[in-house]
Amino acid sequence: MEPSTNNPYTFSEDDNVDLKQELSKYLRYWPWFAVSLAIAFIGAYVYLRYAPRIYQTTAKMKILDESEGLELPTSAFIFKRTNINLENETEILTSFMIVERVARKLKLNTRFFEEGTIQTRLIGDLPFYYDQIIDVDSITSPLTYTIDVKQDGFEILNVKTEKTFSIPNHNSLEADHNLPFHLVIDDKKVLDQNIGKRFIIKYGSLRNTALGLKNRINVEAIGEQSDLLKMTIKGESKERSERILDTLMSVFNRDGVKDRQQVSQRTLEFIKDRFKYLAFELDSIELVRKNFKQSNNLVDLAADAELGLQQRSKSDEEVFQIENQLALANLLQEALKSDTGSGLLPANIGLENGSINSLINEYNTAILDRDKLASSGGANNPTVRFVQSKINDLRANITRSLNSYNQQLKVSQTQLRGRNRKFVGQVSQIPEKEKLLRAIERQQAIKESLYLLLLQKREEAAINLAITEPSIKVVDNALSSSSPISPKSNIVYAGAILGGLLVPFGLMYLFFMLDTKLHGKEDISKQNNKIPIIGEIPDIKKNDGLIFRNPNDRSALAESFRILSSNVNYLMPLMKNDNKDQGKVIYCTSTIKGEGKTYISINLSLALSSLNKKVLLIGADLRNPQIHTQIDSDKNAVGLSNYLHDQSFDWKDHLVKGFDKHPNHYILLSGSIPPNPSSLLTNGRFETLIEEAKEYYDYIVVDTAPTILVTDTMLISQLSDVTVYIARANFTDKKLLSFSKDLFESGKLKNMAYVINGVGNNKSYGYNYGYNYGYGSKN
Repeated sequence: MEPSTNNPYTFSEDDNVDLKQELSKYLRYWPWFAVSLAIAFIGAYVYLRYAPRIYQTTAKMKILDESEGLELPTSAFIFKRTNINLENETEILTSFMIVERVARKLKLNTRFFEEGTIQTRLIGDLPFYYDQIIDVDSITSPLTYTIDVKQDGFEILNVKTEKTFSIPNHNSLEADHNLPFHLVIDDKKVLDQNIGKRFIIKYGSLRNTALGLKNRINVEAIGEQSDLLKMTIKGESKERSERILDTLMSVFNRDGVKDRQQVSQRTLEFIKDRFKYLAFELDSIELVRKNFKQSNNLVDLAADAELGLQQRSKSDEEVFQIENQLALANLLQEALKSDTGSGLLPANIGLENGSINSLINEYNTAILDRDKLASSGGANNPTVRFVQSKINDLRANITRSLNSYNQQLKVSQTQLRGRNRKFVGQVSQIPEKEKLLRAIERQQAIKESLYLLLLQKREEAAINLAITEPSIKVVDNALSSSSPISPKSNIVYAGAILGGLLVPFGLMYLFFMLDTKLHGKEDISKQNNKIPIIGEIPDIKKNDGLIFRNPNDRSALAESFRILSSNVNYLMPLMKNDNKDQGKVIYCTSTIKGEGKTYISINLSLALSSLNKKVLLIGADLRNPQIHTQIDSDKNAVGLSNYLHDQSFDWKDHLVKGFDKHPNHYILLSGSIPPNPSSLLTNGRFETLIEEAKEYYDYIVVDTAPTILVTDTMLISQLSDVTVYIARANFTDKKLLSFSKDLFESGKLKNMAYVINGVGNNKSYGYNYGYNYGYGSKN
C-alpha cells in the first residue's frame, strides 16, 4: 500500500505571511487599544493643563568695529579692532565672570513662586513691595520662606526652621524680625486680589545660580558674514528672562568699554608722572639761563653773524629733532624697564617710528586679552599661557626695536653734530658766552617742546576716556514669545496617540512572541509543511455537547468531523483488488496527554458511522483509557487488554453499543489496566484482532497512547492505514511539533496527518472559523 501523493492539504515552504491574519490578532483586542488611547488622551490633557509654560526670550546685538568710529586729529589712542572674532565674543559673553555680574546685579539667586492648587509657578516679581535685606554674597545655603497673605498682614514660615512670623502689611518696614526681607502692601486693591494666596521665596548661592544661568543662555551668530549675535533663554517667567538678556547686553557692553578706557587711563597716568619730571627740569634750565645772562650781560647777537647763525639754527633744529626722538625713546625704555610685564605701555607718544608704535598697540591689546582670559579661565589656562608667551615676544621685539632705533638716532646725531661743528667754525667770531647761552636755550626748547607734546597727548587721552564708544549696538531688546514653546499641544497629543497605540501593541507583541502554544494550522505548516492538515475541530463548550450522538446533527461539531472523515478517506492508500472490501484502519494519537485524542477518536468513528458504514472503535490506550467516560461504562469493564492476555477471550462477544442512534457503531473498550501493556501489544494478538476486524467492519478507529510518553503506538503503527495525529490549540507547545516531525520523517508513523483540536477558542489569533454557517440548529 502506497500513500497518496496527490494531497491538497500539504503546505509549501514558500507560503507568504498572511498580513490580514497578523493584523486580526491585534484588532481582536481593539477595546484595549481604545482604553489605552483614552488613558493617553486624559494624561495628555492633564499634562497640558498643569505643566509649566516655558517661553523663549530672544535678543539681538551687533558687535561694533571700533576702527570705524571716532577719529581725533591723531588716532594714537583710539583702540582699534581690525577684525571681529565672533567666537571670542561669544565665549566672553557667556563667561562666568560676565554671567555672575548679571546674577549679582539682578539678584537672580532669589526666586519667587506662586503656589496654586496643583501647580507652583515661577514669577518674575511679587505683586507687592519687596525689599531684600540680605546681601547676595552672604547666601551660602538654600533658604525657603512661604508667605500667606492675610487680611491683616503676612504670615511667613521659615521652611528650614519651621519658625512662623506674623507681620502687619502696613508697617513691615518698622517690624522687628529676623527675616532677610521687608514686605508691604499699601494698595487695598492689591491686597484684595492676593488675600488667601501663598507665595514662596527661595534663596540660593550666587555661584550655583550663575552656573545654572550660564548653561541656560544660548548665543549664536546670525549668518557667516554677519557681526550680529542672537541670544536666547528659556524660562517660565517672561519678565525675568527679558531682564536677564537686557542686563547681559548692558554688562557685556560696559566690560568692553572698560577695557578700552584702561588704555587711555594708563596713558594719563604715565603723562602725569612725566609732567612732574619735565617741570622740575624746565625750572632748573630757566634759572641757569637767567643767572648766565645776568652774570655775562648778554642781550643780542652780532649782526654780522646773522647768516652763520641762520645756518647753524637750521642745523640745530635737525639736531633738536634727533635729540627729541632720543628723549622719547629713552622715556619708553625707562617705562619698559620699570614695568614687570603686567601693565600697559603708553601708546603713540610722538615717536616717529610706525613699527614701534604698532608693536606697542599690539602689546597693549595682548595685555587686555590676557587679563580677561585669566579672570575667567585661570592663570594656568592653556590660552592664557599662549597669550602670555605672545606678550613676552612682543616685549622683546619692542626692546630690540627701541635699541635699534636709538642706534640709528645716535648715528644721525653724530652726523648732524659734525655738520654743526662746521657751522660753528663759520661763526667762530661769536663770543664763547653767546655759544653757551645758545646751548642753554636749546636744552630749554627741547624740554618745552616735549612738555607741550605730552600736554597735547594728555588732552587727547582725556577726550578718548570721556567719549569711549560702546562695544555693541542693541538691535533687538529682549522679547519673549507670545505663546509658550513648551508644552506643544499638537506634539503632546500626537505622542499620546502614538503611545496609546504602541503600549498595548508592544505588550501584545511581547505576549505573542513569548507565547509558545500552538494556535492554528499556520503554526504547524511553518515547521512541518510536508505533513498534511486534514481537519480543524472547533472548540465547543461542554454544555453544548462534546459528542454528536444524532447522525443527523448539523452542529459545528458534527460538520467539522464530517469534513475530517472525508479527508481521512482521501488519504487512504490505494488498495489492491483483492483487498478493496477489507476495512480501513485509522489510528488516533497525540504527543502528550490532554490534546483530545480520545475525543477525536470517538467523534471520528461516529462521523464515519453516520455515513452508514460499519465502524469499530478500539480503545488501545491501555495505560489511561478514557472512552468509557463518554458511554457511562465501568472503567474496569473487559476489553482489549483481556483479549490480548487471554487466548480464549472472544472480542466479538464483548463489544459495546454506546450510542443508540448509531446502530453501525461498535466499541471495544480498553479493559483492565495491565502492568505490561507494551508486551501485550506485541504478542501478535493485536495484529490478529485488526485482521479479523477488517473482515467485518468498514473502518477500524484505534485510540492509541500518546507517542512522547510511551512506545505503545510505535509498536503497532505498521498496522494502520492512516495515522491521525492530534494537536490541541492553545495547549500543545510548538516545540513538541518537532517530535511529530521526526516520527513522520523516520517513517515510524504511517501516512500521518494532523488534526487540530480546540480551534477558535482564542479569537485574538484569528482562528474563529464559524462552522455554523448555513446551519441554524444542531439536530
